[in-house]
Amino acid sequence: MKIKERIAIQFTILVAALLFVFSVVVYTVSSTFRQEEFFDRLRSKARTTCRLLVKVHGIDKDLLKVIDENTLTEMLDEKVLIFNSKNDLVYSSVDDKLLTYHANLLEEVREKNSIEFVQGESEVIGLLYTEGTEPLVVLASAFDKFGKSKQDNLIKTLTWGLIVGIVITVGLGFYFAGNSLRPISHINDQISLITAQNLSQKLDEGNRKDEIAQLAINFNTVLYRLNQAFEQQKSFVSHASHELRTPLAALKSEIQLGQRFLKNDPDLEEVFDNLFSDTERLISITNNLLFLARSMENIERLKMSQVRVEDLVFLAKEEILTTSPDYKVSIDYTSIPENERETVIEGNEELLKRVFLNLIDNACKYSENHEARILIDTNETYCGVTVKDEGYGISADDLPHIFNPFYRSALTSDLPGFGIGLSICQRIVELHKGHLSVESEPGKGSSFKVQLFHI
Repeated sequence: MKIKERIAIQFTILVAALLFVFSVVVYTVSSTFRQEEFFDRLRSKARTTCRLLVKVHGIDKDLLKVIDENTLTEMLDEKVLIFNSKNDLVYSSVDDKLLTYHANLLEEVREKNSIEFVQGESEVIGLLYTEGTEPLVVLASAFDKFGKSKQDNLIKTLTWGLIVGIVITVGLGFYFAGNSLRPISHINDQISLITAQNLSQKLDEGNRKDEIAQLAINFNTVLYRLNQAFEQQKSFVSHASHELRTPLAALKSEIQLGQRFLKNDPDLEEVFDNLFSDTERLISITNNLLFLARSMENIERLKMSQVRVEDLVFLAKEEILTTSPDYKVSIDYTSIPENERETVIEGNEELLKRVFLNLIDNACKYSENHEARILIDTNETYCGVTVKDEGYGISADDLPHIFNPFYRSALTSDLPGFGIGLSICQRIVELHKGHLSVESEPGKGSSFKVQLFHI
């Protein structure tokens, strides 16, 4: 889950919890206030009825019932019962619906002076009236239709408010989380474009004040240090390789000169032959290292032109067969390009030819039949060149490492080579913004594919 989504969800849960607690509190307070208010009305009704019955002369039970039925403050399903000290019913405001009561209830009222409870849908108040000649127990009940209706409307309002609030919170949460993390997304986009070829590129540091800007500043500092380390490494390899070339060339010349005077001594001839072979290997390694180091230094000065891929492949084939006549190289198209421009790319001819030279040489060298098959294919975007062989193949453990400098597969470690060629090929293809891939199976051969953008 992305940080933006996690923040939005956490924010939504927090706000939803607050809204829910607020709704519960509002409903509870409102419900309690409604009930207390209704109990006060019942209490007032009970006292008024007792007062009229006891203190006002000339009002009998029938007249009091008429008054109760026609009062403006009459409540729905209102009932008032008055009991004397012997628990006899001395007054009832209704005839058909009597409030259910027990002697224990009346005794409880006498003990506590006033009680409140709910019976079914009605609220009930019981109180002890002591202003007459004898204490009376009054039970008054009614259904608060208007209050319950307001309470139901409040529930609906709070529920819809909670739902709408959560929906709005989700939208705002994703919006503000995305807006807050947009600089990080921008930094990620910039970082994804940084490679070994452009370590000097810097991230946008924004206002240079907040935490995200500080992250960009620190990352730029790390990039600067990495770039310095890479430059020092490339400079060392370049200078070391360059300085080695002169003494190695002189050593080679001295060995060749010495070989002329050793025609009659087989043992010394063998020694000088081994020296010459080792010197050739050192010169080859030095030249490859020098090329590897300078290929990164000359990116901006690299001369590009429009070249045909098939022409480069044929040139590489001719050069390979000149130095190694026993090699066999075949070239074919997987399909004839519909547009002749599909095999034209923007690149450096010498560098790309070196890629195909290395791949063809490897394919022939690591095959018992010394044969390489080259297939050219195109699509709307790429021009591809696949170099296949039926050689030793590469194990699954070695595949991830074959493009590392000086790495050699265990299957070919006994054959001549330095493990630099594939690294150089990958570097050149990357300089041309292309892609170099490999498929291989031990004992069945390998297939290297170069993909380059065509014009």
